[in-house]
Amino acid sequence: MPGGLDRPEPVGAAASSPAERRALIQRHTVIARPFLVPEIAMRLVTDACPLWTASDRDLEALSLSAPYWAFAWSGGQALARHVIDHPHEVAGKTVLVFGAGGGVEALAAAKAGADRVVASDIDPFAVEALALNAELNGVVVEATGEDLLGVRSPDWDVVLAGDVTYESELADRVLDWLGDLQTTGLEVRLADPARGFLDPARLEVLSSYDAPSDIDFDGTDLQPTPVCRLRRKGGPSR
Repeated sequence: MPGGLDRPEPVGAAASSPAERRALIQRHTVIARPFLVPEIAMRLVTDACPLWTASDRDLEALSLSAPYWAFAWSGGQALARHVIDHPHEVAGKTVLVFGAGGGVEALAAAKAGADRVVASDIDPFAVEALALNAELNGVVVEATGEDLLGVRSPDWDVVLAGDVTYESELADRVLDWLGDLQTTGLEVRLADPARGFLDPARLEVLSSYDAPSDIDFDGTDLQPTPVCRLRRKGGPSR
């Protein structure tokens, strides 16, 4: 992850107000466009920002957990590119973006004509960043801090999940949940740049993009990043 940041527990985030979180985001990010989706503008941390190399102590001083919402990660960029390149997959539908971070996939879905976009992330800073980024792009995204892992909803038509399989146990839980959702007829799109926690036998690759690596912003270090759906157990995907 950028700056060598580990995943500390959130420090002081719950105590700050939405207005304070918004102000901090605006103060410590710049408006930039992700490498794979220049159609989208976001408030991001780039190498021009002090947070790019912030230490845990720096973050604690800001009452801030590691700002994963401030980066357009490889899987998110690939998934956003796929959605914009294949708008029929979301157009007119209700889309859930799970583990949305700053919302690059959510913004792509909204721009591609989704009827409703719900973006979830348990980090309260991500929720505010999502709202700011939606305003920046002139689209409507419903941002929520609710943990939706394991939840079913008849309202969802499509679930997008990028960069949410960065640990073995979490990857298994996410894949089992997404597989369960897919059996109900819901469409799933998952993207991850081969971090090593996904079983390729469970995935069907739909497209692949050369996305910036986790420590790259300007596209100097690209890595193949597939966009997949899950295979049905006991048979091929429908």
